[in-house]
Amino acid sequence: MNEEQTRKVVREGYARIAREANPCCAPKNSCCSKAEPAYEIGRHIGYTDEELGEVPEGANLGLGCGNPVALASLKEGETVLDLGSGAGFDCFLAAGRVGEKGRVIGVDMTPEMLEKARENAGKGSYTNIEFRLGEIENLPVADNHVDVVISNCVINLSPDKKRVFAESFRVLKPGGRLMVSDIVLLKELPDSVKSSVQAYVGCLAGAIMKDDYIGAIRDSGFAEVTVVDETCFPVQLMADDPAAGAAIDKLSHSTDRGEGVTDSVVSLKVHAVKPNTAA
Repeated sequence: MNEEQTRKVVREGYARIAREANPCCAPKNSCCSKAEPAYEIGRHIGYTDEELGEVPEGANLGLGCGNPVALASLKEGETVLDLGSGAGFDCFLAAGRVGEKGRVIGVDMTPEMLEKARENAGKGSYTNIEFRLGEIENLPVADNHVDVVISNCVINLSPDKKRVFAESFRVLKPGGRLMVSDIVLLKELPDSVKSSVQAYVGCLAGAIMKDDYIGAIRDSGFAEVTVVDETCFPVQLMADDPAAGAAIDKLSHSTDRGEGVTDSVVSLKVHAVKPNTAA
């Protein structure tokens, strides 16, 4: 697939997820138990019960691979940008950390996700969140505008990750921080996975090698690039995404392919800083 085809596949896949998501699976005022998949995935990847309970119903779709809000050390009054904000889960958590004097901007290229995020925002008393339609390779944000850029299992979906990090660098203020949770690889995936549309929407086929990912951040001008955490990521968790479940289940039960997939995928948390000397 070329870049435009990849974006189309991702946009359509996540539009479908937004339409099919069951808000009953959210923890707050939920009609379901806390054993629902989205809730359990949230706990597994680093969110506390308190965090999972404070977001509006329907915000947690179980699509992340880490908790960038916890690792970003957000401060009151800061401006935060969330790349690929989805239904708004991390934006809502960030809004509580930066307070009334702070601001949170969520950017997503899927209109259905933006609609869902704005609907979720309306369920709470949020006055410091704004959701914008846009691609993370071409952010609708001014230069040197935000203090922190966060992202959760989204950059791996981009066909031009270097551009994403360059854009993140551009919109950060000098001294600003990048904190992302993402899926990367320790070894190459089988060609059958790379060419799978379902696996791509499930954050698998679009993932790149760990060293290439870290290198792309450094090449964009960031300093103090640090791997905060690295854990094996069970590909079975991606099966909660209805668009990816069939492909991943098949690979996970295949003796000749599944082992290679499960051994290759890790969840990476990376922190970096835009130097104060950067224009």
